[in-house]
Amino acid sequence: MKIEFAPLNVPLRRRLQTAAVLQWTFSFLALAQCCLAVFVLLALSDWWMLALLYSGWLWLDWDTPSSGGRRSRWVRSWVVWDYFRDYFPIKLIKTVDLDPRKNYIFGFHPHGVLVAGAFGNFCTESTGFSRLFPGLTSHLLMLPFWFRVPLFRDYIMSGGLVSSSKSSLSYLVNRPEGGNVAVIAVGGAPESLDARPGALTLQVRNRKGFIKLALKYGAQLVPVFSFGENELFDQMENPSGSNLRTLQNRLQSIMGFAVPLFHARGVFQYSFGLMPYRKSIHTIVGKPILVAQTPCPSSEDIESLHQVYLTCLNDLFEQNKHTYGFNNDQHLTFK
Repeated sequence: MKIEFAPLNVPLRRRLQTAAVLQWTFSFLALAQCCLAVFVLLALSDWWMLALLYSGWLWLDWDTPSSGGRRSRWVRSWVVWDYFRDYFPIKLIKTVDLDPRKNYIFGFHPHGVLVAGAFGNFCTESTGFSRLFPGLTSHLLMLPFWFRVPLFRDYIMSGGLVSSSKSSLSYLVNRPEGGNVAVIAVGGAPESLDARPGALTLQVRNRKGFIKLALKYGAQLVPVFSFGENELFDQMENPSGSNLRTLQNRLQSIMGFAVPLFHARGVFQYSFGLMPYRKSIHTIVGKPILVAQTPCPSSEDIESLHQVYLTCLNDLFEQNKHTYGFNNDQHLTFK
C-alpha cells in the first residue's frame, strides 16, 4: 500500500486541529484504560491512601451520573474544542426556537463510529449550543459502564455526559422547571457496526424506551440528524450473517458495547490510521414533537408516537439531504 505522507509545510492552525482530534480519539479509545491503570498503580504504591480516599469519594458520588451529572462550563469552553470543531468542521444548525420552560429528548442520528458530532455539539460549547438554545442545558447519554471507571468518570461528566440508564433519563426529563435536554444516540452500539460512508440504515424501529419516557413525563421529542457522521471512518466489511458480524454481536452481548473495526487516516500520513477523515459534519436540530403527558402510556400510545417520530425524522432528512450531498434516490432505512 502506497503511503501518502502529510506535507511538511502544513499550517500551524491545521496541526493544532489534528492535535485536538488526536487527544479526543485517545480519550475515546484509551483514556479509560489509562485511568484504571493509574488508579490500580496508585493503590499498590506508597500513595495508597489517596486511592482509598478516592474510593470513599467514589462511593459517595456513585449516583451522580444518574442524577444530572457534574458538568463544568470551564471544561466545555476549552480552546482545544474550537480546534476540534474546525478539524472537520462541525456545525450545529437550529431550525426553530425551543421553549426553555420545557424538557426535551433529542434523538441523535446516526450514531456513527465515535459520535463525533454529538460530542462536539452537546459536550462542548464550540458550536454555540447555549447561544443557539438559551436557557437549555444539554446532557449526552453514555453507557453506564464508563461511569464505573475511576477518574475517567469525572472527566467525562465535566463535559455534560451522563449515564444512559432509565433512572438517569427520567431524572433529566422530570425536572418541573424545564430546561433540560437529554441527547440520545438512539441507534446505540449496533448501529455503529454499520457506520461507513454512505450508510443510511438506522437502528430505530425497536427502540421505544425513550418514547415511553417522553410520554410518561411529557418531554418534547426532537429528531436530530447529523449529516457527515458516517463519513468519518471506513470499516471492515461485516454484513449480517458474516463470521465477523457474528463475533462482533457476541462481544457486544458480553461487554455491552460494540467493537467496530474501523480505520481512516493517521497523524502524519493520510493512508491509514484511527484518526477521522476531515469531513464536514452538519447537525440539524429539527422541530419538536409536542407530547402530551401520559403517566401510564399504553402500547398503542407508544407505538403511535413512535410512528410520528419516525415520520418527522425521515422528513428532516429528506428536507435537507440535497444540501449535504445526497441524491433523490437516497433514503433512510429503519431497522
